[in-house]
Amino acid sequence: PLSPRVGRRRPCARAASSGAGAVVASVEDAKRDVLIALSQIIDPDFGTDIVSCGFIKDLEISETLEEVSFRVELTTPACPVKDMFEEKANEVVAALPWVKKGGVGKSTVAVNLAYTLAGMGARVGIFDADVFGPSLPNMVSPVNRLLVVNPESKSILPTEYLGVKLVSFGFAGQGRAIMRGPMVSGVINQLLTTTDWGELDYLVIDMPPGTGDIHLTLCQVAPLTAAVIVTTPQKLAFIDVAKGVRMFSKLKVPCVAVVENMCYFDADEKRYYPFGKGSGTQVVQQFGIPNLFDLPIRTTLSSSGDTGIPEVVSDPQGDVAKIFQNLGVCVVQQCAKIRQQVSTAVSYDRSIRAIRVKVPDSDEEFFLHPATVRRNDRSAQSVDEWTGEQKVQYGDVPEDIEPEEIRPMGNYAVSITWPDGFSQIAPYDQLDMLERLVDVPLPATAAVASS
Repeated sequence: PLSPRVGRRRPCARAASSGAGAVVASVEDAKRDVLIALSQIIDPDFGTDIVSCGFIKDLEISETLEEVSFRVELTTPACPVKDMFEEKANEVVAALPWVKKGGVGKSTVAVNLAYTLAGMGARVGIFDADVFGPSLPNMVSPVNRLLVVNPESKSILPTEYLGVKLVSFGFAGQGRAIMRGPMVSGVINQLLTTTDWGELDYLVIDMPPGTGDIHLTLCQVAPLTAAVIVTTPQKLAFIDVAKGVRMFSKLKVPCVAVVENMCYFDADEKRYYPFGKGSGTQVVQQFGIPNLFDLPIRTTLSSSGDTGIPEVVSDPQGDVAKIFQNLGVCVVQQCAKIRQQVSTAVSYDRSIRAIRVKVPDSDEEFFLHPATVRRNDRSAQSVDEWTGEQKVQYGDVPEDIEPEEIRPMGNYAVSITWPDGFSQIAPYDQLDMLERLVDVPLPATAAVASS
């Protein structure tokens, strides 16, 4: 028997305004167009298109032909091609002549932020993590548009544009990809980890839409410092943004800013918000993200995908460049703050022979016995994968063992090196569950008595 069907409803596209492309006569005509477009997507297991398979549910198009939404129901919650179906569905519907192209502008923000940071003197790289529809090749104009492999080290050499290092599946000479979820994660992992990035101050990762396997892979492979959320004023955009914020929260990646794109325009010495002040403010208020930046509706900003020159490069003194300058300063300051918190979150105090733990965004501080931490390692080297039994016995770890080095790993764990050469990964959540030391003598400090 098949597993219960699962799916999601998502706004797939917004209709073009009058005069922009072909116009459909009715909602029924629009639905027919959407279903014909979706029938291009073939389920690799059944060998039949997803419309004939009955996977498309609750297709709705507003009377004004402004909004298209539907659910793609899959036969199993663990369907390995769910991400490919979602990406391809958005792609084929967006290709309809009466549908307005484009998303919230994540790629536009990512590229302009990267070149803003580079303009501030930082060493910057951009990683385009969207293999289904890579945007980076259209947004920058490097002389060398193909990635090459160093024959000696077997590492990927990034291409460059104006001093910023670039890696994208679109530079691999493959165009867009059609592949299963596990294959995509493997490609992303290979591109990110085998690239010879050199010395970088910041690596800006342009993530694809959604919160699927690619996002989890990136958060697990790369020690992400912070996230910038990009949205638009439309209320429908808030749904997907909220999912992203919650995902980053679970993965211990703090969201430091929200960018609301296509927010306003200025005319007649007034500022107009045609879509209202929407999801950006809602995200800030609901999730407590400290910084909000509004970007205008500007053809030059969106047209960078056609010219291959980011807006902050083509008009470095313009209003948009100033907004990105403020965003860049915010990112630099927040990342520095996070790095400082992480670098001191877990440390070893030799004077009291205890591991001190003070997790970022927590006022609590506690101390652990080094032997307790070492004995409670949960890796496969210490725990039997089949039985769950601890391989390391109590007596195997000396009571007076001391860590040789403690280094942060992202915002969620530390790497502890022990005298026997063992490297232990200790997540903050795991340290929080261990037995704590009580009545720990604090280090002696100089005191001056008042008279």
